[in-house]
Amino acid sequence: MRKHFGTDGIRGRANATITPELALRVGQAAGLAFRRGDHRHRVVIGKDTRLSGYMIENALVAGFTSVGMDTLLLGPMPTPAVAMLTRSMRADLGVMISASHNPFEDNGIKLFGPDGYKLSDDVERDIEALIDGDLSRRLAPASGLGRAKRVEGVHARYIEFAKRTLPRLLDFEGLRVVLDCANGAAYRVAPEALWELGAEVIAIGVEPNGFNINREVGSTAPEALIAKVRELRADIGIALDGDADRVIIVDEKGRLVDGDQLMAAIAKSWRDDGRLTQPGIVATVMSNLGLERYLDGLGLTLERTAVGDRYVLERMREGGYNLGGEQSGHVILSDFATTGDGLVAALQLLTVVKRSERPVSEVCHCFEPLPQVLKNVRYRSGRPLESEAVTTIIEAARERLGASGRLVVRASGTEPVIRVMGEGDDRELVVEVVDEIADAVTRSAA
Repeated sequence: MRKHFGTDGIRGRANATITPELALRVGQAAGLAFRRGDHRHRVVIGKDTRLSGYMIENALVAGFTSVGMDTLLLGPMPTPAVAMLTRSMRADLGVMISASHNPFEDNGIKLFGPDGYKLSDDVERDIEALIDGDLSRRLAPASGLGRAKRVEGVHARYIEFAKRTLPRLLDFEGLRVVLDCANGAAYRVAPEALWELGAEVIAIGVEPNGFNINREVGSTAPEALIAKVRELRADIGIALDGDADRVIIVDEKGRLVDGDQLMAAIAKSWRDDGRLTQPGIVATVMSNLGLERYLDGLGLTLERTAVGDRYVLERMREGGYNLGGEQSGHVILSDFATTGDGLVAALQLLTVVKRSERPVSEVCHCFEPLPQVLKNVRYRSGRPLESEAVTTIIEAARERLGASGRLVVRASGTEPVIRVMGEGDDRELVVEVVDEIADAVTRSAA
């Protein structure tokens, strides 16, 4: 168990869990961990649009400069843009200040190595040890302090990067796109990129005020997007989350397309074009069994990992896969990016739609999902999953579902929640076993 890091960096309530003191220590610890060699070290820092981003950004700057690292401030930028710019600008470290799809009251700190990849568990443990240790004797002397400056032109660099992932001479002329940026990090770059590619863009969720990120907009609240797509008879709706590393699609009929269907559509297109580096893709244990069956029909495999796009990416790198992701909309296209990129994934799907000359509803609804039920049980303290009563009910539920279903029960890595997911051909049975487990967890956590 780690004290600070979860499945996606450090996350919690701003000014309660994520305090200036913690951010300062993270800057110092991460800076020391990545001081390698005698060159002038630098770190790039991006953020989403939360009010607390100012506080955390300044504390991180103080931490990094105090150990001799120069800091380059990007301002509001998508998480994948920070990862890309970390490599492009030859930085020793990249930082994204964001709590992704969480409400504005939360915030977080995500770290990227000089290669643009999220840090491994081992490196995060090393940083944790430094955070909780005595750093007073390792601070830079007065003459060795770092400098800080804001960097101009980074939006244009990311937009050009995203556009270069498309085939030459392809444009989206004639496509009407409703784009929901969740009042988050992509509110400037995503609409501009799509417009430059020729699409007619109707943007919502592009008026951040520090408080409205993910509020009734974005990939976790797609109702506004669905309504706008139907109202304008748009060809497609695209919803990003607060830091734009995930995407959800709405077809022209107003139906949701999740990450599983998105991966299926891209996998088929890339298989047909000979672009898959392996005969399969990587997804998590939460992906629908229907995806696995669909891929099998294409002669492709589905490798499953623990929940978290970082674990998907680790398996992709180990096995040489270039496509993977999560049902929630994290789609990793490793030919282009080192992390999930909602905009780039959307552009790849639009490419399939444009080249096939078929509507999104036909391109993206590749399979009929098996009935899947997910319940989130919030708890205050303790470890409910270690209760004997809970483990007994879980094992009984697995036996009842048998080979025709799946059951995943796990603690969230970003909040005090137990997630209970069941799926199978018999929906009534799935609902019954999920309810039983959720009730058991609730009693244990009371």
